[in-house]
Amino acid sequence: MTILATITLDNLSMQYGNNGSRYTALSNVNLTISEGNFISLIGPSGCGKSTIIDIVSGLKTPTTGSVLIDKEPVSGPGTDRGTVFQDYSLFPWMTAFENICFAIEHTGGSHTKTEIEKQAEEYLNLVGLKKFRNAYPNTLSGGMRQRVSIARMFSMNPKVFLMDEPFGALDSLNRIYMQDLLLNLWTEGERHKTVLFVTHDVDEALLLSDKIAVMTPSPGKIKEVIDVPFSRPRCRKSLGATAEYLTLKSHLLSVLYCEMLGEIEQQAQNFRGLA
Repeated sequence: MTILATITLDNLSMQYGNNGSRYTALSNVNLTISEGNFISLIGPSGCGKSTIIDIVSGLKTPTTGSVLIDKEPVSGPGTDRGTVFQDYSLFPWMTAFENICFAIEHTGGSHTKTEIEKQAEEYLNLVGLKKFRNAYPNTLSGGMRQRVSIARMFSMNPKVFLMDEPFGALDSLNRIYMQDLLLNLWTEGERHKTVLFVTHDVDEALLLSDKIAVMTPSPGKIKEVIDVPFSRPRCRKSLGATAEYLTLKSHLLSVLYCEMLGEIEQQAQNFRGLA
């Protein structure tokens, strides 16, 4: 059975430091992600994209505002959210198979050992790593480790997928492979969940997303939410050659570029003030 959820970011703000030195990472972020939608966050480095993922996952508590999953406030980590980080976050003392078994076992379901192992085998096979079931993370390439992380996330069957630049550290060919793998897994039946995805890559966001939320430089706010109108399934080669794709990409780049120019000008003013 497909389990879906709505994510609501309600006036989310985040500050770090003490009263003498406060840094505002996020300021009044508002965003609603409907059931089953794939939303990408994109913006300059340091605008708070990863902070949002940490707050939605329950790893951080916002200074003000709240995150709601199906109208219920997030107060800490939970198995209703599956997260993939850029650094893979696998248990190094467990094999690929054991990492997935552990995730299934601790998601709150009543599974027998046989059922857990069968599911783990199925998900390893889905990401093409059946031959590497007994390999430890330090013996796998970066792309393979991220495939294990994605398999683990899907195996948990959460309501929400949270992905923080999961392909950012991969080379271009592995990145293309992982994007296509994610889309193929996500679009099928019960694996079609609500997704919040962080990326710096405009083409990646356009290929994967239903909507793209563009953030301002720090303190991060939502500048604009852009609808991605392309039907699914999407063909990378034909999509990238269409006039509609090129127009939307140009608009997205112009929004990002204007924000970056504003940040550069502000930094220049600050520097001139110190001179």
